[in-house]
Amino acid sequence: MSALADFQNSIYLQGLGDVRPSLPTDPTKLEGLAEGVLSAQAFGYVAGSAGSEATARANRDAFDRWRIVPRFLRDVAHRDLSVEVLGTAMPSPVLLAPIGVQSIFHPDGELATARAAGAEGLTMVLSTAASHSIEEVAEANGDGAPRWYQLYWPKDRDLAVSFLERAKAAGYTALVVTLDTFTLAWRPRDLDQAYLPFLRGIGVANYFSDPVFQKAVGGPVTDANRDTALLHWVANFGNPSLTWDDLVFLREHWHGPIALKGVQHPDDARRAVDAGMDGVIVSNHGGRQVDGAIASLDALPGVVDAVRDQATVLFDSGIRTGSDVVKALALGAKAVLLARPYAYGLALGGQAGVQHVLRCVQAELELTMALSGVTRPDELSPEVLVRA
Repeated sequence: MSALADFQNSIYLQGLGDVRPSLPTDPTKLEGLAEGVLSAQAFGYVAGSAGSEATARANRDAFDRWRIVPRFLRDVAHRDLSVEVLGTAMPSPVLLAPIGVQSIFHPDGELATARAAGAEGLTMVLSTAASHSIEEVAEANGDGAPRWYQLYWPKDRDLAVSFLERAKAAGYTALVVTLDTFTLAWRPRDLDQAYLPFLRGIGVANYFSDPVFQKAVGGPVTDANRDTALLHWVANFGNPSLTWDDLVFLREHWHGPIALKGVQHPDDARRAVDAGMDGVIVSNHGGRQVDGAIASLDALPGVVDAVRDQATVLFDSGIRTGSDVVKALALGAKAVLLARPYAYGLALGGQAGVQHVLRCVQAELELTMALSGVTRPDELSPEVLVRA
């Protein structure tokens, strides 16, 4: 048994002293608790999705359409969840997905998340739309775990290059490029609150701290030029004119692994391979961009089949529990990106809340694998599952 599953035993042993976990061990219960501590605007921003939220529901329903088939008498006494993903060694196939504006969930925002990831040895993917700068998050993350950087590709090419250079200098080893958010979707929960945190100066730290951005707005951002800076952010956040040919630009300015996030169609996965990308992340942005879209888990097998061994496939959207991770890995993902559950943990307990969620998900992942007759992630395959 590894230290991951030992988290279960530590909880039971603490119970002998009448000590119980301060947060639920079922991550699906965190959302309701988080609603009780967050403002209506903040909760709507993290919990909400596009349109009628049909895609978010579809993401969860897709997991329920698969059932794990346990196998026994296979000697699962020794388990090893470690993997290598895009050149990064990881203790388990779980990463922290890029989530922006984390200071609306907790004052420490991404700094608390970075400290939690570093303490647990897990890879954090930092969002361009963070509440704290690339450099501040790297300092908080320390040397305890690798970190990746997620790019929202701005219109200003010089600004994009500056982001990449800053990330590289701060020790981010892989680049995640989000494809599906060149414009924000129709999100009724945010619209009903007339709430967009960026326009309130939240989630723009990487822009306001950037020398290229500052030069464009006449110097460091202060109260005097804040409105000008926000308008410049609006003008540069997304670029709907990008095409596959533009990926050459990324290769010229980033010399580490690159993964494209938001791939759902097999043909797009093939285009990514043809463009020399190292990985694709099957994702629909947690249902936040296209209402009525295909569930990420339903898209996963087709993408895996399309790229075969030519690129690494990761998975995002709808992961809540360790058994969800098992299903995504069995359908071909090399690793998964955990999102909303750790954001709720951050809201409820700061760094400790994030660590609690990470430990719960990984412990359940290991125990579910063992109880299914599997000792390593690479032993998971579609044969572990049946359609419900």
